[in-house]
Amino acid sequence: MCGIVGAVSHRNIVDVLVEGLRRLEYRGYDSCGFAVIDDADVHHPIKRARTTARVAELAEQGKDFHGTLGIAHTRWATHGKPDTQNAHPHISNGLIAVVHNGIIENYEILRAQLKAAEYVFTSETDTEVIAHLVHQQYVAQGQQDLELAVRAVLPKLHGAYAIGVIAQDNPKTLIGARAGSPLVVALGDKEHFLASDALALAGRAHSMMYLEEGDVAILKAESIQIIDHAGQIAQREQKPMPPQSESVDLGPYQHYMQKEIFEQPRAIGDTLANISSFGPELFHADVSEWNQFDQILILACGTSYYSACVAKYWLEDIAGIPTQVEVASEYRYRTSVPNVKTLIVVVSQSGETADTLAALRHAKALGHSYTLSICNVGSSAMVRETKWSFLTKAGTEIGVASTKAFTTQLVALYLLAVSLSKRAGRMTPESEKQLLRELRHLPKALHAVLALEPQIIAWSNAFVKCENALFLGRGMHYPIALEGALKLKEISYIHAEAYPAGELKHGPLALVTEKMPVVTVAPKDELLEKLKSNMQEVKARGGKLYVFADQDTDIVSDEGIHVIRLPEHYGNLSPILHVVPLQLLAYHTACMLGTDVDKPRNLAKSVTVE
Repeated sequence: MCGIVGAVSHRNIVDVLVEGLRRLEYRGYDSCGFAVIDDADVHHPIKRARTTARVAELAEQGKDFHGTLGIAHTRWATHGKPDTQNAHPHISNGLIAVVHNGIIENYEILRAQLKAAEYVFTSETDTEVIAHLVHQQYVAQGQQDLELAVRAVLPKLHGAYAIGVIAQDNPKTLIGARAGSPLVVALGDKEHFLASDALALAGRAHSMMYLEEGDVAILKAESIQIIDHAGQIAQREQKPMPPQSESVDLGPYQHYMQKEIFEQPRAIGDTLANISSFGPELFHADVSEWNQFDQILILACGTSYYSACVAKYWLEDIAGIPTQVEVASEYRYRTSVPNVKTLIVVVSQSGETADTLAALRHAKALGHSYTLSICNVGSSAMVRETKWSFLTKAGTEIGVASTKAFTTQLVALYLLAVSLSKRAGRMTPESEKQLLRELRHLPKALHAVLALEPQIIAWSNAFVKCENALFLGRGMHYPIALEGALKLKEISYIHAEAYPAGELKHGPLALVTEKMPVVTVAPKDELLEKLKSNMQEVKARGGKLYVFADQDTDIVSDEGIHVIRLPEHYGNLSPILHVVPLQLLAYHTACMLGTDVDKPRNLAKSVTVE
């Protein structure tokens, strides 16, 4: 979602700001901008560039800018439509410039107060309130101390924020502050930086520090000072900068999403590398504590929620441990009955998902001490705030619609299920070896599924003519149907819904006509015969079935039934294989419709606001 980059130096830092924004493009945005001040310019004017186009256009707009101090931003619209007037940075009276991630919940009250004080608003955003408040304080204090002005404003802001602030008459100081949204400080050689994601500054600095809740950072080219929420000077642990992300060269692929679909064998292989047995060590857990919890609650959003729904089947069937799954954004807003012997599992690609982080903190406040994160980013807030963690090795995922992050989450959750099965004494040494062999075969099996792409492209020709689609699955493949429907609507904008196949006759069957394609996930499992009956219900009403079947399912192509066969049945690991053709179906349908596959409208990669 929204991204922040800031820098203070003795050299021109425009390229640092622009390159930082380029690295944050994968998060999703609908406008971007930067503002700089040049210490060598005697009048120190704030120069600003903003656009609703991509960062490349912003770079062209600001190619002649020069600045030794600056802030930059990619915006995903919350308050106010995506246009240039609402793009960050926001400037108050030519004196104060601000960039902001998060949401100020009481902005309407503050806006009314500022209007009464004769401040003029030029945007619809909550962020402009911050700029005017800082200006008001700064001027009231005689424009002597930008840090004190910012600190005086922060208690008035209700909600979540990470901000970067600069002042026209103070060209050597950059202020950062955070509460509820991530912000890091990076240390260079006589230059210092701010960012919402450390990867924006990889290769620019030698070390970094995570700001803690309520911190204010005062950055100058030669120094950094951090003030904590109590107003005291604080020390934060310095860590090495993360390595620069792997090449973003598309190679033979048309879009990042396609590239990432085809990277799944590698991503799963990397996630499973060096795993030779199952147990608490995979999750960095202490054995004595590992044996204390007796049920599981998984909290997640979006695609990660669907991976958790699959995991519920695994955990209860394989490990015999009671498991609940909740949408993170709902969990903390209801009255729940905490059981301190529950393991709280949070699942997130970025580890910064605001709803999931808030749900984790709520669970901990209720007394839950056993917490585990499954995440793709080791430096994320989620990993830092849980007792235990498992890092997937998907690598940077640029396409907004998740693919390889989802399948590696499934692998991690399967490892949790089999590790708890071992804890429960349900696993023999021989069965453990067999499970390891099956896991190691996954990349090869996925390559065989990816080879079905030409057949799936042929199906996409039919889907581009449709306005609606149904997806069906049973058992642990019902969440896979949900994920398939989500992918189709995310990137093609075709309305799609998923149901447990047995629910057809309880309502959705009324929607079935020859114009409604019905995508069916049909593995060879104990529910196959029931699923065939559900398919006959569709066929009898003139519906058109598109079936992803395993070998030896006795489902054959016929009038009204189109069948693509997966190379093999894979037992409990079948959901990991069956989701891949659904990803490809959504991708190629979107390509034929000409949508922006990697950056679908209104969506963001990392959702850092509620």
